[in-house]
This record gives sequence, structure tokens and C-alpha cells, in this order.
Amino acid sequence: MSKIVMQTSFPDLKLQNRGKVRDIYDLGEHLLIVTSDRISAFDVIMNEGIPRKGEVLTRISCFWFEQMHDIIPNHIVAVDVADFPAVTHKYRDELEGRSMLVKKAEPLPVECIVRGYLSGSGWKDYKATGGICGIPLPKGMVESQQLPEPIFTPSTKADLGAHDENISFAEAKTLCGADLAEQARSATIAIYNRAREIAAARGIIIADTKFEFGLYQGQLLWIDEALTPDSSRFWPQAQYRPGGPQPSFDKQFLRDYLETLDWGKKAPAPPLPREIVQKTGEKYREALTRLTGITL
Repeated sequence: MSKIVMQTSFPDLKLQNRGKVRDIYDLGEHLLIVTSDRISAFDVIMNEGIPRKGEVLTRISCFWFEQMHDIIPNHIVAVDVADFPAVTHKYRDELEGRSMLVKKAEPLPVECIVRGYLSGSGWKDYKATGGICGIPLPKGMVESQQLPEPIFTPSTKADLGAHDENISFAEAKTLCGADLAEQARSATIAIYNRAREIAAARGIIIADTKFEFGLYQGQLLWIDEALTPDSSRFWPQAQYRPGGPQPSFDKQFLRDYLETLDWGKKAPAPPLPREIVQKTGEKYREALTRLTGITL
């Protein structure tokens, strides 16, 4: 089994930020994003890592960025360590397969969420209000049902350990400016529609996903990660049955396990049994293989 990378430490590189999953280093002209094997649920980072998760997320992101470059440019400069600045080469063993050199974009202050199916917090909102984020939906829908059309439901970006809050598109326009918000919504829907078709041909339903966008030299870029099992709900098409929760290739499996515990969804995280860690890793790797043909 490959070494689990919970966090990186490169003494002669400037650590800019350590998020739930990614360690970000400032290399001057560019940023170095290293995807660890950490996993979070309910905005709490678990104590155990998921084997090869960082590699899975990086490879899936690169696959999707390439599929969508004609819709919107992305922030990738290089993904091969040989093409990174020389100062990083001594860390090749830790960087290989789980890192990317990217442009320094200024992130928008909202997360761009698109939903194609009624699930998660969207299902809870629908049961309470008959809609999602103020967007009315038909009466009588059931959990996991496909929506009449994909909807854009942005959220705020909370600090580490806090929860994001769903907001209306009007609020997103206030935070981003009307023009940028419109661009982000348009790109979000276009990416999702294409991704949904590509994934469907590989036996996967993308129920919902979230994107990050940023400004770079006045241009909107797609940044961070792209349609990964961390940022999306992936369901196996062959087992899809509306009317309840669905089996998945994402961290919903971990969330479902945590929901069975007497845990307040706040740090510290409960210990994870080995079989939960192993099964979560298997689901992530299966998503990679189905989507890209790559086997880890």
C-alpha cells in the first residue's frame, strides 16, 4: 500500500494555506497545489487519510479541466514535476501524481454549486420550502429525482471548520458583481451539462457538484478542483432508483457511516474503522477508473 500523505512540509517553500485537503505553496509567479489524502465530512477533517486519494483527485481534475478548456480556461500551468520550478524537484516523491503548478487567480467569494438531482441539503430544503435556495420546484418530487433542468445554487465560503451557507443568485451578484456572477453561473451550467453526458456514457450520474472560479489578469478561470468525488455526488447509473438515497462513488459513503454515530459533527472527529477507510478509497479509485480508464 502506498504511503498515506496527511500533510506536506517543504521547509524551503512558502506555505500559503493548508485547507481541508490541499496544501498550497507560494512559488512567486505561481502557486503549487498539493492534494493530500486528508478527507473531511461535515466540514471536519478526519484523523485517518484515504490511501491514494490525493492522486485520484488530481487525476480526475486534470481529466475534466482538459474536457472543458473550450468552455472556460483553467488555472493549470503544469502537472509534471519535471516542469515545476527547480526548487521543488527535491520533493518529487511527495509531489508526483498529486500536485499541480497553477496561475495565481483571485478566487470569487462564492462557491458555484449546480444541482441536477434532488439530494443532500437540496432535498432538505425542498422538503421544508418546496424549492432549493428560493428556486421553486414542482410539487411531489422524491429524493434523488432528476430536476426538470439543472439549477445554480451558490453558497458562501466559510472559514475552515465552519459551514458554507446557501445563498440566492441575487446575493451572489452582490458579492461578486453582476457580470462576474452571470459569467460564473453560465460556465457552471455549461460545464455540468457536458460533464453529465460524458459521465453518463461511463455509467455514472453526476447528481450535483461545486466549482471554484477566480480572476486572473481580468479573465475568469476555473480553479481548485474539477468534478471530483470530494466536490460531487457520483451515482452508479445501473443502481439508480429515485425515492431515497443512492449508492455512490464519493464521500457520501463516509457521511452515511458518520450519521450512524453519536457524534455532534464537530471536531474532534471520531476514529474511522479500517474497513470504512478501505471502502472509501475503493469508491474513489473506481470513480477514477470509470471516468478516465486509469487504474491506481
